[in-house]
Amino acid sequence: MVDVGHKPAQRRIARAEGVVRCAAATIAALRAHALPKGDVLTVAKIAAIQAAKRTDALIPLCHSLPVDAVDVEFSVEDEAVWIRASVSTTAKTGVEMEALTAVSVAALTIYDMCKAIDKAMVIGDIRVTEKIKEPVAS
Repeated sequence: MVDVGHKPAQRRIARAEGVVRCAAATIAALRAHALPKGDVLTVAKIAAIQAAKRTDALIPLCHSLPVDAVDVEFSVEDEAVWIRASVSTTAKTGVEMEALTAVSVAALTIYDMCKAIDKAMVIGDIRVTEKIKEPVAS
C-alpha cells in the first residue's frame, strides 16, 4: 500500500462513466419496469453507492476513505444505458477507484437484472472522466 501519510487532506472529487449496450427490447422492458427482477435502475443505483463505500474491501491495496457523497445517474438510450458516477471525499488520496467501482457495479447489476431477456449485453467504456483536487479551507 502506498504511504500517503505525508500528504495534506484535500477535497477530492472523481467522476467516471461506462455503458451497458443491450437490445432495444431490453430498453423497452427496462423503461416499462417489466423485468422479472424489478426496478433495474433503482437497484443499480443502490448497488453502485454500496460498492463505492466498500471499494477498499474489493480492491487490494486500496486505501479506506471516508466517502462524503456518491451520486449516480443513468442515461437510457435506444440500445444502451450510460452510467455516470461522482464520488467525493476529504482525504489524503483520491476517489478514482471508488467512482470506477460504482460504475462497474452498477453495470454488473444492470447486466444481472436484464440477463434473463438479453444474453448479448456488453459492458464497456468504463473510465475516469474527471479528477478534482482542492485545498481544504482552514
